[in-house]
Formats: sequence, C-alpha cells, structure tokens
Amino acid sequence: MENKNLATALLSPELNRISYPLRHIHLMGICGTGMASLAGMLKHQGYAVTGSDQNVYPPMSDYLESLSIPVFQGYLPSNLHSRPDLVIVGNVITRYNLEAVELWRLGITYLSMPQALQAFAMKGKKSIVISGTHGKTTTSALVSWLLERAGLDPGFLVGGIPSNFGSGFRLGNGPYFVVEGDEYDTAFFDKGPKFLHYSPWVVILTSIEFDHADIYRDLDHVRENFRKLIRLLPPEGRLIANRDDPVVLAESSEAGCPVTFYGLKRGAFWSARNLSVRPRETYLEVFSDTGAATSLTTPLYGRHNVSNLLSAVALADFLKIETTHLRRALETFRGVKRRQEIKGEKKGVLVIDDFAHHPTAVRETIQAVHEKYPGRRLIAAFEPRSNSSRRKTFQHEYGSAFDQADRILIPEPPLMEKIAPEERFSSRTLVEDLRKRGLEAFYFDDTRLLLEEILRTSREGDVVLIMSNGSFDNLPMKLLKAL
Repeated sequence: MENKNLATALLSPELNRISYPLRHIHLMGICGTGMASLAGMLKHQGYAVTGSDQNVYPPMSDYLESLSIPVFQGYLPSNLHSRPDLVIVGNVITRYNLEAVELWRLGITYLSMPQALQAFAMKGKKSIVISGTHGKTTTSALVSWLLERAGLDPGFLVGGIPSNFGSGFRLGNGPYFVVEGDEYDTAFFDKGPKFLHYSPWVVILTSIEFDHADIYRDLDHVRENFRKLIRLLPPEGRLIANRDDPVVLAESSEAGCPVTFYGLKRGAFWSARNLSVRPRETYLEVFSDTGAATSLTTPLYGRHNVSNLLSAVALADFLKIETTHLRRALETFRGVKRRQEIKGEKKGVLVIDDFAHHPTAVRETIQAVHEKYPGRRLIAAFEPRSNSSRRKTFQHEYGSAFDQADRILIPEPPLMEKIAPEERFSSRTLVEDLRKRGLEAFYFDDTRLLLEEILRTSREGDVVLIMSNGSFDNLPMKLLKAL
C-alpha cells in the first residue's frame, strides 16, 4: 500500500481497504506519558506493540517493561525493518528524524497519537476532555476515579500513571471516555493542538497561561487555540470552567453550551471554604450557588489541587452522580505518580517527586508542600528542562516562584545546545536574582554536584522537593539510595 497520511485517511473507508489486518503497531516516542498509555491500550487490545525513544526513564520505562512492550533506545532506521503494519508518530518526532525518514521511504501507514486514540478507543463514547495549562493529569485521573466509583466503567487515557488504577489507560465499557486534552502540537505533519481531535462533549478548563514557547508565539496564540476547543462543544454539552482564572473566564463566553463555573473565590457556582490541611487529609466545605454545603475530605493538598477537585464536583453534578459516590471517590483518590509523589523517607529526610516546570506550577507546588509539612525545612531542587523552561521566556517569573522554600538548588539546564544562544534561560541568573531577594539559592554545573550538596547539608526533618518534567538524572532514587 502506498504511504498515506492518515490525518485525513484514517477514519475514511480507505483504512478498510488495507489488504492485510493490523497486527503489529509501532510507536515513535513511546515513552511520552500519553504515548506510553496508548501503547498499553493497544497491547490490551491484542496488537503486537513495539516502540522507540531516546529518553527512556521511569516511571514510563518501568510501566512499558511491565507490559512486555519492547522499546528501542534511539531513533534508527533499523527500528522499522520488521515492517510494522502501522506507525504512530509522537509529537517529539521531527520530519528530519532518521526513523521518520525511513518511515517515508518504506511507505508504511502512519498517524498521530490523537488520531490513533480516536480510532482505537473513543469511537461511540461521550468525550470528557480535561484541558488547561495546569492540572490536567491530576484532574483526569480524579475524574476517571470518580466515574469508576460511581459504577460507570469509564474509558480513559491519562498522561501519567494514576495510583488507583496502576495504568494510564482503560478502554472501559461505559458511555464516557476521559482524555487529557493537551494543547501541545499533534505531530510534525499536524501542528494543531491534540485536544482538537477529541470531539468534546464536556470540557473541563482549569487554566490558560502562556506556555510551550517553542510552538506558541504569545498568550493570544494560546488563547486562540483554547477558543477553538471551546467552540467544538455541542449545544447539549457542558463547559466546566475555573472562574478564578481571568483568561478562562473571558474565553468561556465563546461556548455554545451551558457553562458551569467553579473556583476558590466566591462568585462561582461551586466554591470551597473552610480549608484545613491536616496530617493525613485536607478537609473542605463545598458550596453551591444555591447555598447548599457538602463537607469533603481528600488526601490531595494545595490550593491548586482543591481547585481541580471542584471541577470534579461540578462534573458529578452534571452527570447526576450521587454525593455518596463523590465523597468516597475523593476520600480514596491516591493521586498520580510524579505529582507530589512521596518517593520515600530515609534518615528523617522525606523525598517528594513532582512534574512541575511552569513558574506557576513551581510556585503552587512549593506552597502546597510548605503548608503540608509545617515546621520542616523545605529544600527545592528544580531542573529547568521543558522547552519553555530552557528559554528565557520565564526568566523573570521564576524569580518569584520559590519564596516558600528554605533552600533552592538549580542545575545547569540540559540540552541547551538545541536553543539559540540569545533565547537561552540562565540558571546562574536565576540564582543571583533569588539571592538578591534574600533566599538561599545555589547553582550547580550538573546533577552530580547538586546531589552531593543535598547529602552534605541535609538533616533529619528536611523535605526535599524535586521538580522536573524529565528524569532529572533519576535524582529522587539516587538521593534515597545514597541516604
């Protein structure tokens, strides 16, 4: 069969005319959080699944190994010499990637991750799309668990590994499919955001800020794409929107369906009051616009997570899920790996791993951990690794993101050779700015020196918060092992 871009052909009758059944599916960029979950879903459906990636690290590498999915290290033409029936191309792949060039040469049928998700998992389901600059993964996992506890047997794909399920995917037999709606681009052959492929019935919109400076020009460009998502909602659908975010509030007027607002501040239909962070749980009271109150407890902590929780409350109301199911789901939700995840405690030093990389996420995560562990010294180690973090886009904003940390450790960013010199973020400058504000901040040439500093200066009672959207050279486990 001649090479086809299934951006247009996948869901057309042309796919049905392929002269052989789909047996072997290969995923390029398989260790991406969404791609790994999709790989597991395809394996569960009975396909032979392989993948390739150049960034193979836990938890996704462990997850794929547990599923017995072979992963090739690096992108090489030889990875495709087994002639898979179908290739799914992750958005980390460029058109100049050696494996992508071989894909074109061999004429193998290919598609993007969102298109594969629509074709293999979402067809015939009502799509609940969790979107926003922050909070997508935790909210997607929480909503999936809510539907599960309500007996609705949801399908889902989460860009992480929810601890309640032990897997980032499920096909489900119920009427709903929960999907993390990423605003990042789809693939090198489709530069639109992933969430435009998901035919939303419900959209939960947590926040809109400027991010992904490698693909978006400015905040207006980001808003333009979220606006497209909102306009996809059908009249019988629902937009559940964070009223505390002024950009979300403004863009919500574009919805052609009813809008339900939630927020920590008064004025939203659903709001939270009387928050109390306790050693084992967070207590809060949720109020509706009618004045009715419901008391809830959850292991989640931090104002950002309480906000995420309110969106699930709003969804439960829209789907007419009983309060008893809602309460039990929130009480038993165990979070997502790499989201304020406790990796262990040795010699009285608690190690927490988190995915935070945007300045807002860094600030909110540090604030949450500071409130959760009062009286304990908080050491924040941050790796500026994302495409936006390695650029000077947020150089100034990071300067005010670490205020609640007692010690701040910043290494030299990795992969800086991929960023033009005039666009590069400077860890040294950030450390200087933090010191000018009276904070204890330290710069390191590499992770090894940073680890040595933690081992030299840490003491019983410390909390070490490690933040990166990458592996950070496996720092959390190296630290625990060394302790």
